[in-house]
Amino acid sequence: MQIVGDDALTRSGIAGLLAGREDILVVGQLEPAAIDEAPALEADVVAWDVGPAVSQGWAIQLPRQDLPVLALLWDESQAEAALAAGARGALLRDVSADRLAAALSAAARGLVVLDDALEGMLPRTREVEEALPEQLTPREREVLGLLAEGLSNKAIASRLGISDHTAKFHVNAILGKLGAETRTEAIVHAVRLGLILL
Repeated sequence: MQIVGDDALTRSGIAGLLAGREDILVVGQLEPAAIDEAPALEADVVAWDVGPAVSQGWAIQLPRQDLPVLALLWDESQAEAALAAGARGALLRDVSADRLAAALSAAARGLVVLDDALEGMLPRTREVEEALPEQLTPREREVLGLLAEGLSNKAIASRLGISDHTAKFHVNAILGKLGAETRTEAIVHAVRLGLILL
């Protein structure tokens, strides 16, 4: 991953937060203005510290167009501008190291990642529903959310107070409606459609 931000201390702080992790390798730290002159680095995702200026109405542009970008926001008011600019995800800057690493990995795989506080920012409207051959029922949406938490059919049944057989029925219905062969594939499709957030 590459870290981009105006402030050198912040860039170093993000690198330090992720240091020593086997799942994340920091290959560069740059100011946004220096990206065009920088040598090409083998990064698969960008962590972008947006900085406070966006809250003051400054224009916003992605630091890179060729890689998925995860925006680290100073406050919730910056989310709309960052997502409109094309960021694949947005987290508030008080994120934990584990959450940041997971979000960067998800963004690198093309998934949309949003902080819980920003959940309402994604369009989950008629267009999303129309992308499905058959809409999910409210119960199937519940089950889908539990699938995204990694729960087994038995655990889903226990959480919802239904039988194991009914839980399995709902899971199979979700796989069919999302055109997925596995639970993981169903979750990936659901995230891309904006039906769930990771």
